[in-house]
Amino acid sequence: MKPVYQDFMIDTMMKLLAVDSPTGMTDAAGDTAAEMIREIGYDPVRTEKGGLVVDLGGSGDAIMLSAHLDTLGAMVAEIKPNGRLRVLPLGGLRVENTEAENVRVYTRDGRVYTGTYQLYNPSIHVNLSYDTEQHTFDNMEVVLDEFTSSREETAALGLENGEFVCFDPRPTVTERGYLKSRFLDDKLCVAILLAYAKDLRDRGAVPARRTYLHFTVYEEVGHGGAGSVPADVTEFLALDMGCVGEGLRCTERNVSICAKDKHGPYSRRMVDGLVAAAKRAGLDYVVDVYPRYGSDADVALKAGYDIRHGLIGPGVYASHGYERSHVDGMNQTFELVKAYIGERAA
Repeated sequence: MKPVYQDFMIDTMMKLLAVDSPTGMTDAAGDTAAEMIREIGYDPVRTEKGGLVVDLGGSGDAIMLSAHLDTLGAMVAEIKPNGRLRVLPLGGLRVENTEAENVRVYTRDGRVYTGTYQLYNPSIHVNLSYDTEQHTFDNMEVVLDEFTSSREETAALGLENGEFVCFDPRPTVTERGYLKSRFLDDKLCVAILLAYAKDLRDRGAVPARRTYLHFTVYEEVGHGGAGSVPADVTEFLALDMGCVGEGLRCTERNVSICAKDKHGPYSRRMVDGLVAAAKRAGLDYVVDVYPRYGSDADVALKAGYDIRHGLIGPGVYASHGYERSHVDGMNQTFELVKAYIGERAA
């Protein structure tokens, strides 16, 4: 039988992926998520940074659950003499994972231009150095879908340095349940938390402990979880992509519990509690160590909050590229949140 909230999570994820939200340009995604939260029946509070905090109720031993709305992207660093755009990354965007992708460029006055991110002189029939040329942000460029071949013509379109460049996520769901898209990190987990809130509201239940949601907007540049943690919070559980790769146990169909990332170990008490909850619920979980990773939970500790921290998420393959997960990993993560927090009748 298909899990009750599977379609809701997929539909929510697709709606969020349709809204461009690179770090620093997240207002529209915040508005979309806020409207979803209100439709579920909760009142979100907008933080000064642009994130959303939601109180789901409950009492005692408060926990904050986070997922981030911001994604990778780029910013215009130069209008080149040929009218094309040199860009620099927002967050951990990689040239290798974005070459030949369609983009949208947003101007300050609200216009949106399309284009493609290409190597300079990209035709293999013309560029005799193509096979050996290193691809870097300095020799890649946004080729606008406009009649422009000079800096002046591009500037006349209203474009200037500092404009945001957004890459087409190209989301799709396969017949076998695979979820493929850019930016599953972390809009998939945003959808999972919204499903958790909807499940509580639909059944008239409240969490067994005071529970807050925090949808952050600067995770990809390292300070998403650095503020807006309520004073009564004792635990911070980040929901973010689970790593899939060489030497790790996780697949796209698992929920991953992170024991350690590059910043150090997560709270032993929380990791043990998450493992125990996963076992009680009969979930297909793994425990892994992420060699090159940081989370909003890490950031909250670095900001000085005296809390325990943890990290879970559905397995995501090819992180920061064209990513792949699966409905099984999504559903397993949803169930682990429920099992770890528990609930009581309203």
